[in-house]
Amino acid sequence: MEPTHLFELVIAMFLAIIALHYAAHRLGLPPSVALLAGGALLAFVPGLPAISVDPELVLVIFLPPLLMDGAWAIALARLRRHMIGIASLAVGAVLFTCAVVAVVAHLIFPSLPWAACAALGAIVAPPDAVSARAVLERVRLPRRLQILLEGESLLNDASGLVLFRFAVAAATGAFSAGEAIGSFFVLALGGAVVGVVVGTAWVKLVRRLGDEYLIIAATVLLGWISYLLGELLHVSGVIATVTTGLIASWHQHTVFSAATRMRGTSFWTVMIFLMEASVFTLIGLSLRDVVERGGGLTTVIATMGLPMLAILVTLVVARFVWVFASDLVISFCAALGVMRTRPLGVGGATVLSWAGVRGVITLALALSLPEGFPGRDFILATSFAVILGTVLVQGTTLGRVIAWARLVETETERARLTMSQAEVAMVQAQLETVQSLAYDAEGKLIHPQLLDRYQRRATVIVDYAERTEHYKPVLHAHFDVVLEAVAKGRRELIRLHRAGDIDDETLDELERYLDLEELSAISAKA
Repeated sequence: MEPTHLFELVIAMFLAIIALHYAAHRLGLPPSVALLAGGALLAFVPGLPAISVDPELVLVIFLPPLLMDGAWAIALARLRRHMIGIASLAVGAVLFTCAVVAVVAHLIFPSLPWAACAALGAIVAPPDAVSARAVLERVRLPRRLQILLEGESLLNDASGLVLFRFAVAAATGAFSAGEAIGSFFVLALGGAVVGVVVGTAWVKLVRRLGDEYLIIAATVLLGWISYLLGELLHVSGVIATVTTGLIASWHQHTVFSAATRMRGTSFWTVMIFLMEASVFTLIGLSLRDVVERGGGLTTVIATMGLPMLAILVTLVVARFVWVFASDLVISFCAALGVMRTRPLGVGGATVLSWAGVRGVITLALALSLPEGFPGRDFILATSFAVILGTVLVQGTTLGRVIAWARLVETETERARLTMSQAEVAMVQAQLETVQSLAYDAEGKLIHPQLLDRYQRRATVIVDYAERTEHYKPVLHAHFDVVLEAVAKGRRELIRLHRAGDIDDETLDELERYLDLEELSAISAKA
């Protein structure tokens, strides 16, 4: 394909993403479902060139920034608090699911070598970070379940990748169980070390750069740098990227200026949106290649339909078994007083089990199988069926499962302070600073208006924190007026600019002020 045609195809894909995302919004569907289905339909459009996805390139382009985004947004304190549960899902559940799928695959196809069955298990075992984000952003979960799913999606890719490499090595005869276990810990520990080094270097670099655009550019490249360095040193690039993201997220509050944070967040949000959407569209577009490899859609369904369905059901059941068994262990330990962690209960365990959606990692690993690998066509078709099944079925019904479960936030998972109480602490600290600087060395008040403003603000916020429910309707009405005033002010600015009474610089500066006021009002109403 000509480079110009490839670029045109990329632009067309982005336009299709916008259309599909809008259609999903209008129809009330998860965007991932619309993008996946749309990509699959586009793959069979007559005259459209076949899309051949390079799995290594897909991983390198999409995985690092999406992992960085997940690590950047995750709550580090809750991540530490629930690390045992996250490790159980990210390592234990992946190992268990891989083993169960391998056994079922070998029962279905006794002639398929155990190493190939294990490779299939490793490919479909880890739920995908991108798919999990696409599902979770449309539902509301208690904090504990949210952090378990987010933490699992960040770390289980490393488990799946390592298991996959071991299975492929076993299929070629270059495998030792002892070396495999040692390699797993080396990969994980080495990846963490690389992540710490890269993250620390980023913190020091950002403090020296000074220019906000350079800081944003360095931050955007951070995930790729960490991932590629980890892979270059033959350790886990996934763990390296996640570790770097956690360090950068922790320090961004102190090394970023307000302008850098606002501009960087805007750029990063759009980039991640396009990347996530592109991943699901590319998965759909790759269906054509998978079907052609299997001899056509009719042949694939006729010869592999039931085995693929069996693997998909096995995958779902294995996750349910692991989650519910783990919850029983927690209940038993809590009854004995060994652990203080509360069990999830039937509703929480069901939601956690049903949320295991597969995506880009599964597809990339399947496509990276070497030519001539035993059962390659079956593994490819099954991997795609697993992605379709979990995204289309679990992704669309998770909201209903959550509603059925009637989950409630436990007291231990709630923060000690509400937002209003935190605002009181913040404004009182500001007031103390203004009070100390409002007087000169002789004790004369030199900033009376400033001091009065902060005193009145502190009084109002303290009163609001004590009577939040009483003030909510009044507050909403107040900020509705503010938003109307902002809109009227913006219209007047535009009128003055169109009439030639103000120049572009004045328009931009005053409009930025109105934008900040509007964002503040919208945030206060939320």
